[in-house]
Amino acid sequence: MYAIIATGGKQYKVSEGDVIRVEKLPAAAGETYTFDQVLAVGGDELTIGCPTVEGATVSATVEGEGRGRKVIVYKYKRKTGYHKKNGHRQAYTQLKIEKINA
Repeated sequence: MYAIIATGGKQYKVSEGDVIRVEKLPAAAGETYTFDQVLAVGGDELTIGCPTVEGATVSATVEGEGRGRKVIVYKYKRKTGYHKKNGHRQAYTQLKIEKINA
């Protein structure tokens, strides 16, 4: 069985036991987080929501938080001497999918 959930402006296809990294969530390590924005549930038959599946939730355990690899942002304009170098590390929350309730 799998589900498609939406969080942080992105969609993720998850199954029980999967470990995923999503945009930072307001939850501490060890807590249980429940996603109620389930767009589709698949298995023997596919159930697609309009826009979400009624009564479907996905439970996950927060394993930890972190920051991704640094992305270099370099701005440059020719002939003017303008250049600016900047870096960015996106924060994430690592989750382990425990149960899909459909």
